[in-house]
Amino acid sequence: MTRQLVIIPTYNEIENIRAIILAVLRQPVDFDILVVDDNSPDGTASEVQRMQRDTETGARIHLLRRPGKQGLGTAYLDGFKWALNEGYHFVIEMDADFSHNPDDLPLLWKTCAEEGADVAVGSRYVNGVNVVNWPLPRVLMSYFASVYVRLVTGMSVRDATAGFVCYRSEVLYTMELDKIHFKGYAFQIEMKYTARLCGFKIKEVPIIFVNRRLGTSKMNSSIFGEAFFGVLQLKWWGLTRKYPQKGSRRIEG
Repeated sequence: MTRQLVIIPTYNEIENIRAIILAVLRQPVDFDILVVDDNSPDGTASEVQRMQRDTETGARIHLLRRPGKQGLGTAYLDGFKWALNEGYHFVIEMDADFSHNPDDLPLLWKTCAEEGADVAVGSRYVNGVNVVNWPLPRVLMSYFASVYVRLVTGMSVRDATAGFVCYRSEVLYTMELDKIHFKGYAFQIEMKYTARLCGFKIKEVPIIFVNRRLGTSKMNSSIFGEAFFGVLQLKWWGLTRKYPQKGSRRIEG
């Protein structure tokens, strides 16, 4: 039997956390949940702990508390390492604010578990532009950022900045997580680009992305700046570094 984990990074998500956890738990696939909380002052972690005490579902809810805001990328990296240590076979990253529909989780999982993909990307742009309630300038910035990534890196993924992604554990184990450099917007690009250079199969799955209704967005202009220059750095690394290849590292246990 496979084990699958959904990682949800949080900072001040008290308005969403209970609802998003319940939505994940009611899916037809048995997903465990790891909330990686960066010491949210609004009590997000305390709410997760209350849900852990629920005798019916609490065993499937896990909490990793960090001392403060350290960036989205490090939250996922800490979550990935926790998942590998705990022996999960599939690991999914997802936002807490319902911009990613929990009902799409089984489709992402199935794409890896049953259809042979190593990485499944919940893509906003693989079938046109599927974004709801974003202002037009932000849609254009996100869309053309992915075009820019494709042009520079040669990677065919149409939504390189997507944050709704399922990984086979072998991918995370092979790519050497301690060598992932970026922490912000460019983190998502680096993960996909590294997986590609390691020889893994990436498949995009169309989703509809809906802008958050509750809470505050964590996006800012510096995040996009990191992505713009980070893509050039990634291309250079792709030309000058040697990346471990699929099948070269065996997962122990």
